[in-house]
Amino acid sequence: MALTTEKIAARYGALVRLGVPIVIGQIGNVVLGFADTIMVGHHSMEELAAASFVNTMFTLVVIFATGFSYGLTPVVGSHFGRGERALIGRAVRNSLAANLMLSAVLVAVVSAFCLNIHRFGQPEELLPLMRPYLWVNVASLPFLCCFNTFKQFFDGVTDTRTPMFIIVFGNVLNIFGNWVLIYGCLGAPELGLFGAGLSTALSRVVMALACALVFFRHKRYRDFREGFASSRVSRGGVRRLSGLGLPVAMQLGMETAAFSLSAIFVGWLGTTALAAHQVMLTVSQLLYMVSSGMAAAIAVRVSYFAGQGDFEAVRRTAYAGLVIVLSLAFTLSMPVILLRNHISWWFTDSAEVCVLVSQTVIPLIAYQIGDGVQYTFANALRGIECVRPMIWIAFFSYFMVSLPLGWLLGIHMGFGLVGIWSAFPVCLSTAGVLYFLRFRKELRAMSAGRG
Repeated sequence: MALTTEKIAARYGALVRLGVPIVIGQIGNVVLGFADTIMVGHHSMEELAAASFVNTMFTLVVIFATGFSYGLTPVVGSHFGRGERALIGRAVRNSLAANLMLSAVLVAVVSAFCLNIHRFGQPEELLPLMRPYLWVNVASLPFLCCFNTFKQFFDGVTDTRTPMFIIVFGNVLNIFGNWVLIYGCLGAPELGLFGAGLSTALSRVVMALACALVFFRHKRYRDFREGFASSRVSRGGVRRLSGLGLPVAMQLGMETAAFSLSAIFVGWLGTTALAAHQVMLTVSQLLYMVSSGMAAAIAVRVSYFAGQGDFEAVRRTAYAGLVIVLSLAFTLSMPVILLRNHISWWFTDSAEVCVLVSQTVIPLIAYQIGDGVQYTFANALRGIECVRPMIWIAFFSYFMVSLPLGWLLGIHMGFGLVGIWSAFPVCLSTAGVLYFLRFRKELRAMSAGRG
């Protein structure tokens, strides 16, 4: 019994040690989102509404880019489990090339969106605020993609503390930049929402450079650097990483689209609904970042054991991760419910926004179980490099279920913002069940093949 207890403690402890730094870094991003929303909201409600639409749409791009970089994690984790350090350096080089190519494509796509933003039915008075804020975010995309590459490398070799420190520093820099540029402090011009965009872009540049500096200068990564320096970008390596990263990017992109494209529906409801939607997105990011951060540790551990061919450890890791993720989701949901009538006052003085936010908290809490299940098993599938089935699961859950149901409840049936958000518990639970069934099927096949 004592030995069993020790094994259980070690299993959960390894996930927690890996996951906590990722969660802290993710929470740093949430704190940044809170700070951005609070500081912009108190500058003007029109800027808060403009930020809601732009951030919601641009988050789709950020999540897609981040998901694409996830293709590196199982490759690094498998090599790390077998002690193949030079091959890890080669994978980092190929991943960096693949992510920079992706950034060029994303810059072109978002630029086209920015030029046609007036065609999406948003309030006319907000367009002059939306465009410059979006342009400055577009300029920072290549640096974001570089940072994503190095972060997945650090996570894959179980060094989750380094990106945590870099993210926290970048977020502190961003908040300070917001204070200076939004309100015109320390002699700077008062730029409002555009100043928030400039500050965000600067922090992304700094974080990318900091990651590169650690990788290329710290003695701990010398073996990996040698593999990086002695290799060239190969089509096969880029193709493999793209084949792993693109399905994850599409899966995360379609999930985010369930939220991002819903902003178009919300925009039809008016400025007040957009402002409330932005507050809800900011609050939901706290739950999202904690759950997804801990789930990312599942992918790292699963890939490590998969590289060693220990499929029983893969199974135990996934189920232990599910317990941790659901426990965190339940714990964090409690204060959100208790504070539902007060949350919006942190961001805006509008009583109308307060009423909408307090009502929309209910569907937010309702989807936490399904969300925790889908985070856990999507990352477990990523860890065993089974990513292609995730595309059709995401398409069905988020496009065939979420968006039509959100339109039906929110627009057609007239339930407004609450109706749009009520579609999310259904789609996330659907995805969670399907990911779980696929993981169980793949693990049985892998175990039988080894036997």
